[in-house]
Amino acid sequence: MGTTAFRGARLLLPVALCLLAAAPVLADTQSLTLRQAVEIATKNNPEIVSFRKESGILDASIMRAGLLHNPTLEIEGETGALTGSRADSTLSLGVSQEFLLGDKRNKRRMVVERDAAAYRWQVLERERDLKEQVQGAYYDALLAGERQVLTNKSIELNKQLLQVAEDRLAAGDIPELEMYLVKVELARSEGARIDTERTFIEAGARLFSLLALPAGESPSLSGSLDDDRLQIGTLAELKRLALDHRPDLKAARAAAVKSDAEVTLAEAEAIPNLTAGIALAREASSMEISGVEGRETAYTVGLKFSMPIPLFDRNRAGVQEARARQSGAETRAKAAVASVEREVESAWASLVNAEKVVSLYKSSVLRQLEENLKLTQEAYRLGEVGILAVIEEQKKFFEVSESYLTALHARQMAITKLESAVAADMNGGAQ
Repeated sequence: MGTTAFRGARLLLPVALCLLAAAPVLADTQSLTLRQAVEIATKNNPEIVSFRKESGILDASIMRAGLLHNPTLEIEGETGALTGSRADSTLSLGVSQEFLLGDKRNKRRMVVERDAAAYRWQVLERERDLKEQVQGAYYDALLAGERQVLTNKSIELNKQLLQVAEDRLAAGDIPELEMYLVKVELARSEGARIDTERTFIEAGARLFSLLALPAGESPSLSGSLDDDRLQIGTLAELKRLALDHRPDLKAARAAAVKSDAEVTLAEAEAIPNLTAGIALAREASSMEISGVEGRETAYTVGLKFSMPIPLFDRNRAGVQEARARQSGAETRAKAAVASVEREVESAWASLVNAEKVVSLYKSSVLRQLEENLKLTQEAYRLGEVGILAVIEEQKKFFEVSESYLTALHARQMAITKLESAVAADMNGGAQ
């Protein structure tokens, strides 16, 4: 019996050592990196592409704001045919032009230009949100893949354990119940594999949807959850980066600057515009003296100036409306700064906690778990423990390994949140 147990333990030991050597990682043949995924998403995402194209509307508005009003052509004709003076007639041809006073044209263009600047920052803000979504989906897919590998290892180990149990049953060392217990454990592992495969497919579909890839195109992923090459600065440095780089803050500031320009324009709108015109008139008339009818034609050139009198409306309502918008924009800009700082603080605290959890697993939990599994295997080899102890220790090993993967995933998600909150890579470069 001792010889058979020793032979079974030799079969179990290589597999266990493979599991203990390192955490499960994806294959090296994968090709799509996280950076490539973000670049593809920002290039192909239909919503982002449509927002970029619609920025041309604001370019057209800038062009329109800088144009002069079209001149007005005026033609007027009069005849005396209906009043018995057939020979009397007047024909006038004139052109008038409205001139904007108070430098309104440049001020209108300034408002539209600042509106365009705010819109472009809003597009970059949508890109920042998309990048965070892509990173989260990418790490979800990596986690699903790592769990698949872990489940496959569990199945492999249970198959080896089943072979050992069958050999020991044939030698009469164990009851038949022990073999059935191992078969149940193997079936449970195979069921878990089906579930992890479904999760992996769903995570990949979500990622590829964000990348706007054609149907049926599913590139493999390149990366690992256990990537701690990131260098994180102090909280004060991260806040400074966020205040310098966050596109939503820049959009709020651009909106506040636009509101200032709107107030200036509203005050200028109180100045009435001048309309100047020039007209050429021909007047034909007839006169009868002593039975003799004579005709006379006269040509005149006239100038015309008109301007509204700002007696009742001096655009007070427009100025009040613009100042209300200005106050609201300034309030939103100040609130955005405070909100960003709180977001950075929260993301930084989450990352610090995630790092502590991962360090705890690496420093003590995993090492102790490995030692416990080795001792249990050795005790089983010596016949000091039964099969239930081995199964229980294997369950604990895989459960803790999965918890470790979850902790790694949580750390990567915390890094993603922090990068998004700062709107810059952790090395200080702007996104």
